[in-house]
Amino acid sequence: MDNYTILTDSTCNLPDEYIDRYELKVLSLRYMTDGVEYLGYDPENASDLHEFYRKMREGTVYTTSLPNQQSSVDIIRSIFEAGHDLLYIGFSSGISGTYEATESLVANISKDYPERKAFCVDTRAAAMGEGLLVLYAAEKRAEGMAIEEVHSWVEGNRFNLAHWFTVDDLIYLYRGGRVSRTSAFAGNVLSIKPVLHVDNAGHLIPMEKARGRKRSIQGLFKHMKETYDDSVGPQHIGISHGDCAEDMEFLVDLIKSEPRFSNVDFVVNLLDSVIGAHSGPGTLALFYLGTSRN
Repeated sequence: MDNYTILTDSTCNLPDEYIDRYELKVLSLRYMTDGVEYLGYDPENASDLHEFYRKMREGTVYTTSLPNQQSSVDIIRSIFEAGHDLLYIGFSSGISGTYEATESLVANISKDYPERKAFCVDTRAAAMGEGLLVLYAAEKRAEGMAIEEVHSWVEGNRFNLAHWFTVDDLIYLYRGGRVSRTSAFAGNVLSIKPVLHVDNAGHLIPMEKARGRKRSIQGLFKHMKETYDDSVGPQHIGISHGDCAEDMEFLVDLIKSEPRFSNVDFVVNLLDSVIGAHSGPGTLALFYLGTSRN
């Protein structure tokens, strides 16, 4: 098996057990409030995401930023110094500057290690959409697939990783410029819940509106039934949620109720703090390999 390391971002939203099992390296984006900076991924001091979302519900506003450049340099160099090749599977360039910044660092640093291979993939994906691509890549690496083959697989399948999500409070999308003030106010008053997805450019795109929370969650499931790729075989189904366990369980039960999905594997995690800072408590997102993203 090729000796290579998979590098990704804290926005991949994978549970720690997968990061540890496959010895993934993670670049941590950052979030801030009241002048205090926190890491989106810190294995030595894990964030209490329930507390994070509780504070958001009480009005705390967080800002976010890219990974610290020196920290990224140190991690990338450590991979090459260990004698490993590198496959970076990164956060959508349509949402964040993280991918471009990291790709540039990899290109520059790899010049000092001409004997090493380095590949980068802009997943155009977010949260568990990015995470499932990382997970499939890690599994293929564990099976003995060479770095070139895994890189090609991720490139070839990234636009089939479907992202469908809904939010509970439109004010967070308004703050991020995704909806207008009028739409956010009217939507909250009328209990309009948008169903959104991430398109092939890696942008968040509103697709439809549902009246009420349950209908919006049923909308996620409807899209899954329409676009799920049965030819793939047993799949990982990713679910990220902004501290809304009951809604997550409602979605899981919908999926389990369909015999067609009886052999899927659920990968569920609280939505990481950096993405959650922009989508808010109550975000519920569903990810799977589909015939297309929409």
